Amino acid sequence: MLDKRNRYLILVLLFLGWCLGNADRYIMNYAVVAITEDLNLTSSTTGIILSSFFLGYAIMQMPGGWLADRFGARKVLLFSVISWSIFTGFTGAAWSLASMVVVRFLFGIGEGGFQPSSSKIISQAFPTRERGRAMAIMLSSGGIMTLIIPLLSAVLLTTIGWRMTFFIFGILGFIIAVFYWRYIKLPEDEEVEEIDETVAARPKGELSSLMKTPMIWNLVIAYFCIYAVNWGLVTWIPTYLVKVRNLDLISLGWVQTIPGLAMLIAILLSGYIIDKLPKGWDRMAGAISSACIAILIYLMVNASSVAMFITYQTIVNLFISLVIVLLPAIILKQLPSKVTGTAMGIANTGGQLAGFVTPMLIGFLVDAFNGSFQVAFFMLVGFAIICIVSLLTLNDKKGALQI
Repeated sequence: MLDKRNRYLILVLLFLGWCLGNADRYIMNYAVVAITEDLNLTSSTTGIILSSFFLGYAIMQMPGGWLADRFGARKVLLFSVISWSIFTGFTGAAWSLASMVVVRFLFGIGEGGFQPSSSKIISQAFPTRERGRAMAIMLSSGGIMTLIIPLLSAVLLTTIGWRMTFFIFGILGFIIAVFYWRYIKLPEDEEVEEIDETVAARPKGELSSLMKTPMIWNLVIAYFCIYAVNWGLVTWIPTYLVKVRNLDLISLGWVQTIPGLAMLIAILLSGYIIDKLPKGWDRMAGAISSACIAILIYLMVNASSVAMFITYQTIVNLFISLVIVLLPAIILKQLPSKVTGTAMGIANTGGQLAGFVTPMLIGFLVDAFNGSFQVAFFMLVGFAIICIVSLLTLNDKKGALQI
């Protein structure tokens, strides 16, 4: 285990990387309004662009986790940041629907190794009692970006345009990669160079054991459902508020800082709360939160004003944040650190498949129902209900694998 100074330096660097990764993803949800006009896209084709990233991201989850366990998390982390930065820059050069879909897919492949490798690094650097809080700090970057990106995107997209914005974000990624190469050092980095055939064969057995564990499949389903809700809202609410509630980009940027601030606070508090919960109560807390999400989305879609819509969205973000922190915390607390990369990759595949399916499906539903978002929102309610069932039936006693 690393000393306190080094492990918190690593956490700060991982946090900064997650901030940039989330910024690269979230700004597309605002840039797509201008991209749709420039490339003459429909709601369905816009949904395909928003989903293409998640297909690549989902495909890379299990390989990324396995590679982190097999070759070392630091190497996978560096590859991830460098490759996603390249394709973030290429996003600004896209000239058609096909080129944009390919670039965003490859961007997803690049970023896909970041979460499993960074999660493994947390399990290596932090004692079990601190992992929930460490994960919450890293994931709080998502809340910070949902707070900053609406305003930042309004400024950047109306001044330098979406193409130059993506070029700049790509350059920032290379700067982060240099810091990772220089400062993230783990004891395992030297050891993986001397892996013999016996050790090399071990991850295959670990993967097989994990795939046979019922707890993992409950988590895959829960990940899919909560991220279907999260990414369904994150990717389409900007378009919804512009097209249905008639907000301009500047107004949109300001009102979306409120849910973003709520998500940031909730993620930070969730890590502390989860670390303090008695064993078994985390599942119940997640199920209750999912039930509240379902009710609040129903109220949100039927809100009589923009103010009420934002109020319900803000409260929804509070509960989504708790579940998003809770799911990886279960893995970090219940499984040995040597398999957390692989386990996180398996579970997070469900979440990223949801990111692929949901934005695209919402786009098709909006076109099918003549621009109405009602059916799409009710679909998200259904996902929240499935998440309740998955969490209530999760048996974490089966997570203690002998690997």
